[in-house]
Amino acid sequence: MKEMTAKEVELLVNEGKALDIIDVREVDEVAAGKIQGAVNIPLGLVEFRMHELDKSKEYIMVCRSGGRSGRATQFLEGQGFNVINMAGGMLSWEGKVN
Repeated sequence: MKEMTAKEVELLVNEGKALDIIDVREVDEVAAGKIQGAVNIPLGLVEFRMHELDKSKEYIMVCRSGGRSGRATQFLEGQGFNVINMAGGMLSWEGKVN
């Protein structure tokens, strides 16, 4: 499983890179703030919403601490998607949230 640190993701965001970020936290968790541009697909719905994703893109998976996004990363990898887990999750995120 590929991983990036929250700091590495933050640097890409600050450089203005177009990233496809999927936040797998629950709706109430995301309401407290998410990485700008991140799409919320709660972990329990990933299997049912993966048809919304494009296998030609690279996705960065995010959750609170890195556990749920790790499970989502492994699942989507097994389905042929190009995914990276953001290690440490939002607890490690020091960038802006919206």
